[in-house]
Amino acid sequence: MIDFIYQDPYPILKDDTQYRKITSDFVKVEQFGEREVLTVDPKGLELLAEEALTDVSFMLRTTHLQKLRKILDDPEATDNDRFVAYNLLQNASVAAEGQLPSCQDTGTAIVMAKKGESIFTGVDDAEWLSRGIFNTYQKRNLRYSQIVPISMFEEKNSGSNLPAQIDIYAKKGTSYDFLFMAKGGGSANKTYLYQQTKSLLNEKSLDEFIRTKIKDLGTSACPPYHLALVIGGTSAEANLSAVKKASAGYYDHLPTTGNMAGQAFRDHEWEERVQKICQESAIGAQFGGKYFTHDVRVIRLPRHAASCPVGLGVSCSADRNIKGKITKDGIFVEQLEVNPKQFLPETAPHLEAPVEIDLDQPMADILAKLSQYPVKTRLKLNGTVIVARDIAHAKIKELLDAGKPMPDYFKNHPVYYAGPAKTPDGMASGSFGPTTAGRMDVYVDEFQKNGGSMIMLAKGNRTKQVTDACNKYGGFYLGSIGGPAAILAQDNILKVEVVDFEELGMEAVRKITVKDFPAFIITDDKGNDFFANL
Repeated sequence: MIDFIYQDPYPILKDDTQYRKITSDFVKVEQFGEREVLTVDPKGLELLAEEALTDVSFMLRTTHLQKLRKILDDPEATDNDRFVAYNLLQNASVAAEGQLPSCQDTGTAIVMAKKGESIFTGVDDAEWLSRGIFNTYQKRNLRYSQIVPISMFEEKNSGSNLPAQIDIYAKKGTSYDFLFMAKGGGSANKTYLYQQTKSLLNEKSLDEFIRTKIKDLGTSACPPYHLALVIGGTSAEANLSAVKKASAGYYDHLPTTGNMAGQAFRDHEWEERVQKICQESAIGAQFGGKYFTHDVRVIRLPRHAASCPVGLGVSCSADRNIKGKITKDGIFVEQLEVNPKQFLPETAPHLEAPVEIDLDQPMADILAKLSQYPVKTRLKLNGTVIVARDIAHAKIKELLDAGKPMPDYFKNHPVYYAGPAKTPDGMASGSFGPTTAGRMDVYVDEFQKNGGSMIMLAKGNRTKQVTDACNKYGGFYLGSIGGPAAILAQDNILKVEVVDFEELGMEAVRKITVKDFPAFIITDDKGNDFFANL
């Protein structure tokens, strides 16, 4: 006969998080019969959510910034690794001033909370947390990215970035613990579930599996990544939930061995092995090199005998994760780094001079200029660019399907896949980094056939259909650094104006003027693709 065993399935052994106190208000200890109850005024929930989402939109963890500096100090890092890391540190310094968020995709607001059973609020906590999130997105220069369905095919922007994802769990005690995340589409879309079997669970098979699946991540989610690999889970949902929390560092202090109660544990040996695999991939910090990942968490979970879910996910260079807590002593939020400039070197890393491209020439002349250089060439762009992303591309395809001509602006200028955050007072642009190129791949052949999208500017790797189209029609795909949206707005975007589909909000077609905008040739007119050669 087996004895009953129960324990916390995710036993976090310690919490060395440094918190800052927001207030002592809104909490009170009261007696309820023979037990103490912590009553929390719901305005405290609103305040905590507002503070947490504000901080995490503009600041990063000190440990994350230290890892970026490590790249600059590593003699094995490539020039491209260092170029990306330096730009990301510069971006963090600009964002920390509190006007331009670190990434233009200010994300879906996600709250995971563990509420002590002796906490009393008397309200629907999710509503009051949502109020705080609403306040942040209304008051700050953030972007409304949530699209709500009106019918099966009709959608509209909610105009508030709500709804948020809020999951509240019960636990013992008189503390209320929180993990807040702002999850952008790039990294969210790079979460994978693989339904495997027992046959994976041997050294050779697991190694081969990881080497293959790492390539699924690509660069569109803005590396260097904090990567999480979770093997097992009582369900697919449990696996993916663990992936998200692990990528946020939430499970850093799990045990390192399993037991008969089925506790989750970290496997440091496999973390080192996966980190080495990522380094050997040569994908690097977006444009080739060693630093595809900052670090790796590998977590092992129990599983059903007939199932072996495996989850893979990342937290990107906009590592927007922050803890909070409410106790009898007050309301607290994790202390993020207020002085990122301390991690910048006195001088920028030495790099070969980029090729300057005048975008205000006729399109044929720009294409001829680009054709002189190989893939991986670093560029500096100056002139006029058209900005369009998912919905605008769909609307232009509707025009073509109806027998109408391609708009001239799509023929005469490069197209930048992006959607800006709100513009701060006195500035030309809000945070305005690139979005994931791959979502527009299905349009490229038809658009280039009609004379548009001849030069595309975005982030991440693309499919072979884009390489084939560029080879067929003489086009180019230029890669922009994913992540440094704040510094692009401050230093490289001089003017922004809406030219079409104004009703689409951040998805409207815009015309921007850029100065010294950094980019790389990724796909050329000869059928070469930088990422295909890695």
